[in-house]
Amino acid sequence: MGKVTATRTPLFFQSKLLCISVLYLFTTLFLAFYRSVSPTTCLFRSSPSDPIQSPLFYYPSSYGEHKYAITTHRHSCSSPVFFSDYGMVVGEIHNLCKNSSAFLPALRYLHGKADTFGGNFETQKRFSYFNYSNDEIKVPCGFLKEFPVSDSDRIAMESCNGVVVVSAIFNNHDKIRQPVGLGSQTLVDTCFFMFMDDITLQGLYEHKLIPQNSPDYKVGVWRIVKVFSEKPYENPAMNGVIPKYLVHRLFPNSKFSIWIDAKLQLMVDPLLLIHSLVVSKDADMAISKHPYYVHTMEEAMATARWKKWSDIDGLTQQMETYCKNGLLPWTTDKLPYSTDVPDSALILRKHGLRSNLFSCLLFNELEGFNPRDQLGFAFVRDKMNPKLKLNMFEVEVFEKIAVEYRHNLKKTGNVKAVSSGGGESKKTKRERSHGHLVLTDSSCQNYLLKMWGESHS
Repeated sequence: MGKVTATRTPLFFQSKLLCISVLYLFTTLFLAFYRSVSPTTCLFRSSPSDPIQSPLFYYPSSYGEHKYAITTHRHSCSSPVFFSDYGMVVGEIHNLCKNSSAFLPALRYLHGKADTFGGNFETQKRFSYFNYSNDEIKVPCGFLKEFPVSDSDRIAMESCNGVVVVSAIFNNHDKIRQPVGLGSQTLVDTCFFMFMDDITLQGLYEHKLIPQNSPDYKVGVWRIVKVFSEKPYENPAMNGVIPKYLVHRLFPNSKFSIWIDAKLQLMVDPLLLIHSLVVSKDADMAISKHPYYVHTMEEAMATARWKKWSDIDGLTQQMETYCKNGLLPWTTDKLPYSTDVPDSALILRKHGLRSNLFSCLLFNELEGFNPRDQLGFAFVRDKMNPKLKLNMFEVEVFEKIAVEYRHNLKKTGNVKAVSSGGGESKKTKRERSHGHLVLTDSSCQNYLLKMWGESHS
């Protein structure tokens, strides 16, 4: 009688715990690999419309366009916001831009001549335009003096009828930086315009980035628009406010816009940004939350403390004026507005009535007080009617879609650095106020008490 030999299961498979552990390991590795290439976390799917990977423009090493980067911890294939398929986005935005009715009714503007570019209206006169209840109302919105650019630049600006990306460098304060990750159709459907003054252009001449005495300039994707020496304002910061907030007037036929401070380099295709942050959210405007501040008064105090604006008396008057006219600290009552303080270095807009009205009203406040746009932002937003549909996205999104650099540390030639407050003439006011807002016994006391949580009203 022969022996029956039993087939023995290998010891490796006799342990259920070991089997489960191995299965878990391989599942985890697979999911990690899938996530690393997943289209829900990457900016583009693999397709013929993949982004342009090669550099768009080569700078001479002396120009140093990537000096002084402010580092953040990013992963090349992770994003805190979902981006749809590029091909679908191109088609959808193209169709929207062709449908003019999606951007109606149109805002009407005040025309005429004035001593300043924006008219510098008295406070109550400016506030009278906040309630836009009649389409026949003509709103003051700059251009009461000529914006000094060439006819060829003006024609090019008026010919941009889709998406426009706008930036500005005055007083040679920043470098020109090329956007990264542009899709294959983006340069067809998107205009890139950079506004500059003579001082900044001189730096480009010295680095041989542009030829002298040319009627038109281009550096990479950016068309350079020279703002002639008779600029609207003496303060470079105020001149930069014009393309920042009156982009819908400089580009009257554009349907969407992205303003990007020159200290930033755009890292995501602008069509994807417009679609994800504006179109898919049914928003008039998208802007990042401030990384630290929630209340307007916090920003005002920081502006004085860090000498971002030198006229402390003027800052105090501005805050007093807003408090008297109903400015309140942020509370949950203001939802869906999630904060009162944005980081306005990146602004995305749909050029409709509400967005254009907000931009005009805020520009008038900047001319009336100072170009620190975060100070008037919440006041205009909360007081205007009709209400702005605003997407205030998280700081993590901002850090994903743009790289920030420090401003130029040196000036070309013998150009004297100009402070954000407009010069040294304000120094005595700064010293007298010791860099602090003086709001004791002021109309802002209730604001401060609510902000600090000391009031039960």
